[in-house]
Amino acid sequence: MKASTSSTTNTNGQPAKPTRVVIYDTTLRDGTQGEGVSLSCDDKLRIARRLDEFGVDYIEGGWPGSNPKDMEFFERAQSELNLKHARIAAFGSTCKAGIEPGDDPQVQLLIQANTPVVTIFGKTWELHVTEVLRTSMEENLRMIRATVQYLKQHGKEIVYDAEHFFDGFKANPEYALSTLQAAILGGAGTITLCDTNGGCLPWEIEEAVEVVRREVLGLDDETPPTAAQVNLGIHAHNDSETGVANTLAAVRQGARQVQGTINGYGERCGNANLVSIIPDLQLKMGYALVAPEKLGQLTELSRFVSELANLSPDTHQPFVGSSAFAHKGGTHVNAVVKHVMSYQHIDPQVVGNETRVLVSELSGKDNIAVKRKEFGLSDLSREEERQVLQQIKELENAGFAFESAEASVELLLRRIHKDYRTPFELIDYTTNVDHRSGRGAFSEATVKVQVGDEIFHEVAEGNGPVNAMNLALRKAIQQFYPRLGEVHLTDYKVRILDSKSGTGAMVRVLIDSTDGERSWTTVGASTNIIEASWIALADGVEYFILTDGERQQAQQATEPVAAVA
Repeated sequence: MKASTSSTTNTNGQPAKPTRVVIYDTTLRDGTQGEGVSLSCDDKLRIARRLDEFGVDYIEGGWPGSNPKDMEFFERAQSELNLKHARIAAFGSTCKAGIEPGDDPQVQLLIQANTPVVTIFGKTWELHVTEVLRTSMEENLRMIRATVQYLKQHGKEIVYDAEHFFDGFKANPEYALSTLQAAILGGAGTITLCDTNGGCLPWEIEEAVEVVRREVLGLDDETPPTAAQVNLGIHAHNDSETGVANTLAAVRQGARQVQGTINGYGERCGNANLVSIIPDLQLKMGYALVAPEKLGQLTELSRFVSELANLSPDTHQPFVGSSAFAHKGGTHVNAVVKHVMSYQHIDPQVVGNETRVLVSELSGKDNIAVKRKEFGLSDLSREEERQVLQQIKELENAGFAFESAEASVELLLRRIHKDYRTPFELIDYTTNVDHRSGRGAFSEATVKVQVGDEIFHEVAEGNGPVNAMNLALRKAIQQFYPRLGEVHLTDYKVRILDSKSGTGAMVRVLIDSTDGERSWTTVGASTNIIEASWIALADGVEYFILTDGERQQAQQATEPVAAVA
């Protein structure tokens, strides 16, 4: 078996342009079938515009008639979407058994969607023909051919999805291939082979696609797939964790359309992830999918779709996750400092990501040196860096975790310097939680802090002890740092570190804060949840005061001086 290549030489012996592979995105339909994924019609329209800007060729908008939201999408798409590159596809099935396409309401809705492209699926696996459709093998072939032909006569570009093709091919290869022939005879422009159950492995995909290329499209090993009159596509699911690998395997054997979803969203374990497929094909296999400058928007696109789907981005997702190019081990960081590509398979900027160095108990001296430079702290010695590294190792052994709390790391680096002066110093605090009739739980905190030579003793009520401490601290020091009023907490996470200790367990607290322009995270740990919370809370306030003051000074230094009359 000879795998197809991504480029050839032209008649002058010069390298030809990379072979084009078409991107067919089905996030708006298949993606929304994933558990926990929900998109409004407005969300779907916004994603469609973003996919078009990125360079996706086809956008599957939904299944007309399956739900009101999809109907609304197709109606609004006609007037609200002004796509520059992508073509919208409506998705549906072949006509029902014993019915002509013109008499099938579902087929009529595909026409009424008024899209230039219609994608229909038909049954390839005889188990589905006899047990699900409850019809004959011959009738199923008629349904495929007649439906494609009918839609083609209405001026539609037809993408035919051969549902369960690979399972059908294993069970009865002759019949599976005959269903593809039926779609071609009806006028389908693209035949997409679907691993609907997601159970195949890459070599099974390659073998089946090679047979389709030879016996259905009539192409031998020496004939490029571009010579075919019908395009070949692949639609993989990820139930065996091979959705991306199966897609790449199909392209190697001649598929020139790849179907998938952004971030791999989809039913069960998800669809093949376009966020990995696109850079794999373009950067590693030499195919042409999107313009290089568009590929640099991949990370932003992934996070944009996550945001609209109301899902947290997968930090460990290849290529675009925040951890994809994050280096934690001291040996790795030492190598990356010397040559950044020593532990990276691509330049992260190519896909819009960045190299990151983390700090933890696994860190070496280079981790600290990199973070010091990143924070702009140029006046620390190597000995001071070593001392901070030792502190981090000891604190992480006690329950702290610094890799996601970089503001706390920066504070450790600042505090080690001999000239460091804290903006405020805690003397003591107390918290009380009472239950009063008619009021329920009631929290009060008292905080005593020193600012310069002055001591302030303040009390505040809150809807919990941490909230009360926060309010009391602000009452004490905000007169000196008025911009502190712009800071608010955005997240508060508590993790029990040794559950076997019960209520006496060590706990870790992470607090996320923002001033509206930037965000930062601080950490605290203790067997006392209030103490752990105070550490994280006070560090978050201290970090803001220090860095905000420096930012204000830098801004004043760059402002033009008014001319003297």
